[in-house]
Amino acid sequence: MILFSISPVNLMRTLAMALDLAVDGISLHQKRVAVMCGHLAEKLGVKPNEEQALLSAALMHDIGAASFSDERKRISNPKFAGNPIEIFLHAENGYILLKDSEPFSFTAETIRHHHDKWGGGNPSGLSGDQIPLHSRIIHLADRVDINIDKTKHILACRDDLKKLIKANHGQSFDPMIIDAFLECSEKESFWLDLTIPDYVDSFKYRLNMGGTPYNINDLVKIAELFATLIDRMSRFTATHSRSVSGVAVFLARLSGFSDSELELMKISGLLHDLGKLSIPNDILEKPGPLNTEERMTVRQHTFFTYRILSQIEHMETVAAWAAWHHETLDGQGYPFRLNADDLTLGSRIMAVADIFVALTENRPYRKKLPREVVEKIMREMVTKNKIAGNIVSNLMSSYKEAEEIVLSQDSWTRPATIMKV
Repeated sequence: MILFSISPVNLMRTLAMALDLAVDGISLHQKRVAVMCGHLAEKLGVKPNEEQALLSAALMHDIGAASFSDERKRISNPKFAGNPIEIFLHAENGYILLKDSEPFSFTAETIRHHHDKWGGGNPSGLSGDQIPLHSRIIHLADRVDINIDKTKHILACRDDLKKLIKANHGQSFDPMIIDAFLECSEKESFWLDLTIPDYVDSFKYRLNMGGTPYNINDLVKIAELFATLIDRMSRFTATHSRSVSGVAVFLARLSGFSDSELELMKISGLLHDLGKLSIPNDILEKPGPLNTEERMTVRQHTFFTYRILSQIEHMETVAAWAAWHHETLDGQGYPFRLNADDLTLGSRIMAVADIFVALTENRPYRKKLPREVVEKIMREMVTKNKIAGNIVSNLMSSYKEAEEIVLSQDSWTRPATIMKV
């Protein structure tokens, strides 16, 4: 079995980048919250192994909102004026996603309570010391970051933020953590650390975590978790990532890939649309043609997929196979304008698998297409030197088996929430 020596902090940091994908690019909310949590943990005397768990949860604390762009906007609004109970929904969904998902299940309980208020009145029924310490730390750090005025220099914001936190003494926030925050926040360095995008990397030194061996099954589980987030974004692509993964593995097996390569192909397929977390749900579900700006927004997703995955050590092959599925042999694809000389067999397989699945599943603007239409479209793409003819020939020779892979995927069901709003 293949082992990967991947730093847990590096993996979490990279996945946090995926969670922070926003309509206008990359937000750094997860990372900034983690940076603040690191400072607070040090001041509070949290032990290194516990600090690792806190940092991991901080880097993933909004995972329950990742699939829903409107939800991300709501929870990032410091003047949120909706039903107060709504703020807890993404925390509960994060818990549901993670509680049975190794290797991140240890973060589930912390994430579940990261909006619980010290003074009580929470859906969980918890208050005070009943709320997990890590949740209390993240709650304060999260509220500080959400209330930073991004139009001002960060040092110009600190006095107002300190007043805000003091005003919620014993109500929203643990008095002990408030005291730690007020002491930390006297230093300009506490605030300036939040302005350095990769400052969280320094935690690897402080926690002395090194590399933890992950076997291929661990990475498959991580990929499946993020495939769930991606596919949840639209009811029309509820099983898209798993279908592409299955078809890609099927075609790779026909092409003579080894067992270990097939596992990497499975991971690549599950993560090929990771960058779609940057696309608003209303664009993904738009029933008519996209306008120019909307098409630009959609086309950025493969760029983000590549930049995110290429940051994880030993995942270079996965990054290329996953992210180059809209590149074409004639060099007219996107986002890197690669051509036949650049595209490996794995990348070519992924492109064919993605097109096949897209044509054979329902989309907001059309029903799934019959075999004769699918074959006609894909053969024409071969003639125009867009995709590989030998892979398409293998697919058409085994069309029924590939179609059954798509049909066999379970329907996606929206996770339960703590209440309807």
